[in-house]
Amino acid sequence: MIPLEILGLPALRVVDIFDILIVAALFYYIYRMARGTNVMLIFWALLILLIVWRVANALGMRLLGALLGAVAGVGLIALVVIFQPEIRKFLLFLGTKTQLNESLWKRIQFWRHNIQNTSNVSYEAYVNACMHMSQSKTGALIVFKRSNEVEELIDTGERIDALASSALIEALFFKNSPLHDGAVIAHGNKLLAARCILPVTSRLDIDPNLGLRHRSAIGVTEQLDVLSVIVSEETGAISYAIGGTIHHDISPVELRQALEKYEC
Repeated sequence: MIPLEILGLPALRVVDIFDILIVAALFYYIYRMARGTNVMLIFWALLILLIVWRVANALGMRLLGALLGAVAGVGLIALVVIFQPEIRKFLLFLGTKTQLNESLWKRIQFWRHNIQNTSNVSYEAYVNACMHMSQSKTGALIVFKRSNEVEELIDTGERIDALASSALIEALFFKNSPLHDGAVIAHGNKLLAARCILPVTSRLDIDPNLGLRHRSAIGVTEQLDVLSVIVSEETGAISYAIGGTIHHDISPVELRQALEKYEC
């Protein structure tokens, strides 16, 4: 094996290996968030320009290297402006998906539930309401708060702060109700708000047959650590989304299991 020094390359250190792994992980998470969106086209273009720039510098191509270097210097500010939503999403991802944050949140929730004597959360009201709305093909969208604060979502609708019941949930989504259009925000045994506006996913790999309700359900779980439950107005099928992934046509039993699993 030829030593790197003979080829004119610096010796590979242990810290260089960690450096490569960290950069690879960073690109991987950026790819995961941008996958299926128009951002991927810009991502690949920037990656190609970066590679060409580094190759030009390594080969001593001063004119091309200087040109790409100038583009990189000016482009950094432009990228912050262009990718502001994606940067915010990435920072939220780091803040909500780490194991430390999850563990800390669960402990806080456990202590708070013990203090308030509300540790036994019942999901029967949600399951029964979704089952009835599925049978009557009443469209519904319920977002369950987990670790993130959802005040921004609540501010887009009407605050309720009421105990969850099957009758109340069905009344909120009744087509002649003034609060039926939009999402209901829930947490545990409480309904926090209704008629809330959700961000819509911009992914291109979503089933084109899915409507705005399903796309909103996916979009909010891409930006926040929440679980959203959807009842289709066309088919009556119950679905849920979490982490940007949607699970179609589930049974009431599977819905209850999902709510319990993700501690909504």
